[in-house]
Amino acid sequence: MQKVLVVDDDAHIRDVVCFALRREGFDTLEASTGRAAVEKAEAEQPDLIVLDVLMPEGDGITVCKQIRQSSIAPIIFLSSKDAEADRIKGLDIGGDDYVTKPFSVRELIARIKAALRRIDDQPVVLESHLSIGPLNMNIESRSASIYDQMLDLTRTEFDLLTAMARQDGIVLARAKLVSSAYAANRIVSDRTIDSHIRRLRKKLRNLGVDPIHTVHGVGFRLSFK
Repeated sequence: MQKVLVVDDDAHIRDVVCFALRREGFDTLEASTGRAAVEKAEAEQPDLIVLDVLMPEGDGITVCKQIRQSSIAPIIFLSSKDAEADRIKGLDIGGDDYVTKPFSVRELIARIKAALRRIDDQPVVLESHLSIGPLNMNIESRSASIYDQMLDLTRTEFDLLTAMARQDGIVLARAKLVSSAYAANRIVSDRTIDSHIRRLRKKLRNLGVDPIHTVHGVGFRLSFK
């Protein structure tokens, strides 16, 4: 039974979401503050986390950063803040999805299932390592390095980099990147992909390389040439 941690300072929201999850066969955990969320995530190792943004004792953004230090479980933000900048920030710091309040519980459950499906449906890969120029990737351990300096990547960033590395020098359309990094039937906007690519580029540039090239109107390609 997959375990979902629901974090929100509103008890009614926790009750409604947890009831719907249990009806769908999930085990549920609850936390009402940021501090409790971090402690429960470390102790219980949930398969997925639904995380409110505005909470006492640690907002969702801070909590996400802390959880990401030890967990790659999908994180779906819940927030009344629906500005594009807020959504991008949530994705940039390691969130996998962003749902604005008020929200449909049925849609949230569908998004939870999609995020978990992406993990379950990871394709079997024949190669355990990819090496392109200074980039080295270990597919099994989901680690990557540039000139032997480790890259700190989220799950989505790693999947996007893997998809581009497997097609070295070939332009990949956004739709192809979505199919490589997200669950089937998941609707992902171009802005979401661009946000993840922008953050990935920044991490690569911090290590002295800039191999991701934008082909306007088409997509992206990875090349160290």
